[in-house]
Amino acid sequence: MTRLLVVDDDVELVALLREYLEGEGFAVAAAHDGEAGLRVASEGAFDLAVLDVMLPKLGGFDVLRRLRERSSLPVIMLSARGEEIDRVVGLELGADDYMPKPFSPRELVARIRAVLRRGHAQISPPDVLAVGDLELDRGTRAVRVAGRAVALTGTEFSILELLVRDAGKVVRRDTVYREVLGRRAASYERALDVHVSNLRRKLGPGPDGGDRIKTVRGLGYLYVRSGG
Repeated sequence: MTRLLVVDDDVELVALLREYLEGEGFAVAAAHDGEAGLRVASEGAFDLAVLDVMLPKLGGFDVLRRLRERSSLPVIMLSARGEEIDRVVGLELGADDYMPKPFSPRELVARIRAVLRRGHAQISPPDVLAVGDLELDRGTRAVRVAGRAVALTGTEFSILELLVRDAGKVVRRDTVYREVLGRRAASYERALDVHVSNLRRKLGPGPDGGDRIKTVRGLGYLYVRSGG
């Protein structure tokens, strides 16, 4: 059974979410402050965490930052204020997705399942994709650049896989949203831009010193072949 951790100081909301998520077949554990959430996440074998931004004792961003120092546990952030800066910061720190409050439990379940699919995608040969000095192993979901291991979140890996699979060609934004994020793109949403920015930073420049991933304005993204 898929195990979820919900970290939110709204006790009533957590109780409602637990009832709904368990009805959808998930096993749910809960914590009501950041310190407890970090401790429970570290002690348990969870498949995904739902983490609120505004938490007592230790804020959600700090919890996520510490989690990412030692774990690739998929995380969906919740933001009560719904401000774009909260969403961007969470994604930059390694969140896989975010949802502004209030939200529909049904949509949360859809987001959870989309993130989990990205982490457990069925792999078909060949398992290793190579472009220039980058190697992407779809079997182990590992990435190496010039022999250096690069730690990616599940969402970042799936975006990179999609771009590398069609290296040298433009992959449309709506295709990435549909195949990786599991939803349609909204004109105002920056989630994908932040994930791509994280990828550029983690992968570093291409062999020629330029960006490995280019933005094609109005269309999408292109992974550059051999830095050319």
